[in-house]
Amino acid sequence: MISLISPFISKLALFKRNLGGRKFYQFPSVAALRENGEVHDDDIQIYCDHLDVLQKDMQERFQDILKIKILNWVIDLFLNSNEIEMELKEELTDLQTNEELKPTFKNGYQSFWLQKQISDLYPGLWRMVRKFLLAFPSSYLVERGFSVVTDFLTKKRNRLQIDKHGDLRLFLANIEPNVDRLVAMHQPHPSHYHYMIIFERTFDLNK
Repeated sequence: MISLISPFISKLALFKRNLGGRKFYQFPSVAALRENGEVHDDDIQIYCDHLDVLQKDMQERFQDILKIKILNWVIDLFLNSNEIEMELKEELTDLQTNEELKPTFKNGYQSFWLQKQISDLYPGLWRMVRKFLLAFPSSYLVERGFSVVTDFLTKKRNRLQIDKHGDLRLFLANIEPNVDRLVAMHQPHPSHYHYMIIFERTFDLNK
């Protein structure tokens, strides 16, 4: 998360600086409007003020995350880091040479550290790493949620009704519908079925 927030905040400062200096590299639409005389200096100042407010809001909103210093070896396991405490260096060395776990690091550092073997075999490292994992939860569900909603809105459902159905929850959770039970719940009740047969025979509906 910090790898996304910090660059974005820095870009806001860059955008404001360029816009204030009448450099529209990042704003081609503003440049076109400026050439047509539709954007004036007062408008540009408003845009700069807006970028300034947005930057300060982002800094305040995520100040706790921006202050966290992530240890290098958490993100890149195979760095020869001097940041780690002496009592944990042995565990780190053992982990770096674990031929069974090493290939799994290519799936991302979050997935790697969340493996049960890590907490079982390297409890000292796990105590350090889990603090960072709690501070920076995976964005997988967020990305998946956007993907599912986009799919619903463009293909499968009236966009005004998306919040009235359980489809989104089913797609974002490891929940499997019990189809047999659902079918059984919607089958005619035996007594109803019995009376329906009597009714048909009484009134000879099949003829």
